[in-house]
Amino acid sequence: MYLSPRMFVCLLFTLTASVQAGELRSTLQDQQSVAVTIYNENLALVKDQRKVQLGSGQNALAFRDVSAGMRPETALLRSLTSPGKLSVIEQNFDFDLLTPGKLLEKYVGRTVSVVRTNPANGNDTTEQALVLSANEGVVLKIGNRIETGMPGRIVYSDVPDNLRDRPTLVMSLHNGGAAQQEVELSYLTGGLAWKADYVAELNAADDRLDLSGWVTLTNTSGATYRNAKLQLVAGDVNQVQDEMRYEMRRDKAVLAMAAPASQMAEESLMEYHLYTLDRPTTIAENQTKQVSLLTATGIPARKELLLRGANYYYHSSYGNLGQKMKVAVFVEFDNKEASHLGMPLPKGVIRVYKKDTAGNAQFVGEDSIDHTPKNEKVRIKLGESFDVTADKKQTDFKALPNPAKGNSMYESAFEIVLKNAKKEAVVVKVQEPIPGDWKMLSGSHKHEKAASNTAVWNISVPAEGSVKLSYRVQVRY
Repeated sequence: MYLSPRMFVCLLFTLTASVQAGELRSTLQDQQSVAVTIYNENLALVKDQRKVQLGSGQNALAFRDVSAGMRPETALLRSLTSPGKLSVIEQNFDFDLLTPGKLLEKYVGRTVSVVRTNPANGNDTTEQALVLSANEGVVLKIGNRIETGMPGRIVYSDVPDNLRDRPTLVMSLHNGGAAQQEVELSYLTGGLAWKADYVAELNAADDRLDLSGWVTLTNTSGATYRNAKLQLVAGDVNQVQDEMRYEMRRDKAVLAMAAPASQMAEESLMEYHLYTLDRPTTIAENQTKQVSLLTATGIPARKELLLRGANYYYHSSYGNLGQKMKVAVFVEFDNKEASHLGMPLPKGVIRVYKKDTAGNAQFVGEDSIDHTPKNEKVRIKLGESFDVTADKKQTDFKALPNPAKGNSMYESAFEIVLKNAKKEAVVVKVQEPIPGDWKMLSGSHKHEKAASNTAVWNISVPAEGSVKLSYRVQVRY
């Protein structure tokens, strides 16, 4: 199938002339303002205000340049000029866009003209052909023969009414108000999403950090929102899963890095949080854009080295449980005003950096956080320590006489050697999940019962040294 650019442009003009006959058009030129509220789960609310010229009584209005991912059942048109005097009788969402392939598909079962050019003399010959199929190529019936492939240029008599160059909502209206009106079309759409990304930089002592937050917007909805009032909703909004899904175009996104701007204003919205950008912004089609969310400096932070155990080795004999076991590295801080924060943080990824001795910031780990309200703690895992390791073994195990019918009782002893190759002392938190009804019989270091099934030790390990933690515990199931 071949359509020259010139022929395709001619088809677009033909479309405009044929489809628009008896139909009023509204384009982005009529747009007065647009507001976009984007939710976390590929959902957005668009409010598009335009000035339109209507006749009295029945009107057919083609509302062009809407989102290709529109949920048409959510579309609502209302008049701001003459409330209650403009009503929608019927509406059709045309999102099947005009392309050479789509045009051929619409002509299956119909007749087209096939034009061949004689390469010797440049003369054209025309034959009538019936389009039998346009699936993975074209099948034509020309006279008494069947041909596949493209025997020449295909010429169409017209363009089907439901093929448009832009996504369009076509509405049958009854107007009992003024001729010129300002109307607002609101609808839910897919293809618009946002997420939060954070960058944190730790100081040399690992006890303070600077935090910057960015909102990353992605627009694959098939429409551009110029100078839009942008709002973001953070929270898990329930949606009914429709059986129908619209195919969204997933073209390669263009990254548009916006300059850091004022922080976004935040407010509560029912059980969610609403963030409002203090200036209009354009969200172009097939674009990824970033805008500033927050900036905070000097946030008190706490680094933690954690060795976490398991509960399976308390009811059987295992012996050696691991050599050079990895010790996890965590950083946590409080989302409080006293810590220079106190703003509800949308879920996202925090990437952490730290400067080396030359002053260059180096990446030291990342983790995702869930929606974090004000006054809650943020805890992120950076990775595992290179210089702090542990050797762990079970030094004793015995099954005790059953204390009662249906119960089992065991006693086991463990030894954990914590090693520190750093030139400064560290504190390692040892966290053991102990199942059943347990009792600590003895231990080389004092433990804390952090929860009903958890014993915790905070062990100080000297620089380039080691410490042995040993304990004996009785467990009843």
